[in-house]
Amino acid sequence: MKTSTFQVPQHVNEETKDYLKGSVERKQVIETYNSMYSEKIHIPLYIGNKEIFTDQRKNITPPHDHQKVVGTYSICEPVHVENAIKSALEIKNEWTNTPWEERASIFLKAAELIAGPYRSKINAATMIGQSKSIFQAEIDAACELVDFLKFNIIYMTEIYDEQPITVGNVSNKLEYRPLEGFVYAITPFNFTAIGGNLCASAALMGNVILWKPSDHQIYSAKVIMDVFNEAGLPKGVINMVTGDPEMVTNIALNNPNLSGIHFTGSTNVFKGLWSKVGANINMYKDYPRIVGETGGKDFIVSHPSSDSLVVSTAIIRGAFEYQGQKCSAASRVYLPKSKSSEIFKNLKTQISTIKMGSPIDFENFLTAVIHKKSYDNIVNYIDNVKKDNDAEILIGGNYDDSKGYFISPTVIVTTNPKYATMTEEIFGPVVTIYLYPDNEWKETLKLVDQTSDYALTGAFISEDKESVEYALKHLRYSAGNFYINDKPSGAVVGQQPFGGSRASGTNDKAGSKLNLLRWVSPRLIKENFNPPTDYPYPYMK
Repeated sequence: MKTSTFQVPQHVNEETKDYLKGSVERKQVIETYNSMYSEKIHIPLYIGNKEIFTDQRKNITPPHDHQKVVGTYSICEPVHVENAIKSALEIKNEWTNTPWEERASIFLKAAELIAGPYRSKINAATMIGQSKSIFQAEIDAACELVDFLKFNIIYMTEIYDEQPITVGNVSNKLEYRPLEGFVYAITPFNFTAIGGNLCASAALMGNVILWKPSDHQIYSAKVIMDVFNEAGLPKGVINMVTGDPEMVTNIALNNPNLSGIHFTGSTNVFKGLWSKVGANINMYKDYPRIVGETGGKDFIVSHPSSDSLVVSTAIIRGAFEYQGQKCSAASRVYLPKSKSSEIFKNLKTQISTIKMGSPIDFENFLTAVIHKKSYDNIVNYIDNVKKDNDAEILIGGNYDDSKGYFISPTVIVTTNPKYATMTEEIFGPVVTIYLYPDNEWKETLKLVDQTSDYALTGAFISEDKESVEYALKHLRYSAGNFYINDKPSGAVVGQQPFGGSRASGTNDKAGSKLNLLRWVSPRLIKENFNPPTDYPYPYMK
């Protein structure tokens, strides 16, 4: 019998700590980072109530110091994936029938653990394994993950409160059932919060999860599993496997109990998942929900009326925070020729002060890109610019992988609006600028809309109100998150629900009620308190 009422969290975002010199949080995260950096952790598979340490393992190496081994993680075999799915389905009825208040309490406790005793640990793990600066780690691994966990509880209660009307002697009720099978969550390296949320959001609604995190986010993924365990999440609700993604995916997608895919990653991989689901559609018990947030070729458009310092700052923060490894990072910029000299001067002045190195040095704005393959890909784009006639490097273009995968913030200027770096997703600290005649800013908006297959984020910077309204109308479908007089990144849960369309994904808006609705299959229950006892209707008499 319930003796108390669950208190739903308030609509308040987790406060971002500043990590100023002499602060308690700065001292704690430095001590935690150094301790974790000097140790060697071994990460298991999490299957049901077992933690399985496999014989086949891979090293965890920080991108900013790739010769340093800070741990190992387990490589799963097909039998492990099959057992993980089996474990999820075995606990499904128990978890589905767990009162929503109890499910909410578990994830609320997880949020409090991350905000409190685990804050420095999950930030340090993100700094070490993913080479994030303390600020980038704080707004991601701590604040955003806490916000996801708390706001999802709010959204869940709002969904449950939406009920049909009742007329006469009839009761109508919508039961928001979890999906019938399991949800397969595939998460990227670049956001610890995404790793936690893609599992937790579906699990909160009563679903069971098979989780395949990126190989380059394993360290912080382990911390997430520790948090969920301490918060009281029943073992088997979220099963984490690491290893060959194609093998894991093929087993998951060939299981008739697949009911959903929650994905963040590359567009090509997502299209491949969709194709495989389509090919297997006659196998499944229901139609799997497919939710994906993929790539972006995100833009900044500067109107002739714009403030040059606002533009240059938006470019630097938008393009270079976390080394440009955000699907929302600015990577193509359209500047009016009349403002170009001033903006170029600002960029050169500001970028000349940027420091790059290990994330434990808090003076560094940039650290390393995630791995060798990414480094080589970005370097290839930079080297091509040095050879091409229709583009040149204005700033940067330097790189060095002798210790870590370091690439300097690079600004390219092109005379070709369809140049490769204007159209292709690079996922690194590289931004390309195209100059347009001031009186052609309206025509330039057409160019912006038609240049890329993506439609994730974009920004329009202007001090002319009519131009803003024009841009909003003519760039309606070019970005799912549109920013005015700001950089096109940095979405906050509860404030800017995130997602895009076209090749950028299904636009189900992580951090909103819209996303949670994908993880339920409503059942309408009608109860008649005065059922008829004979078949004729009044008109028949």
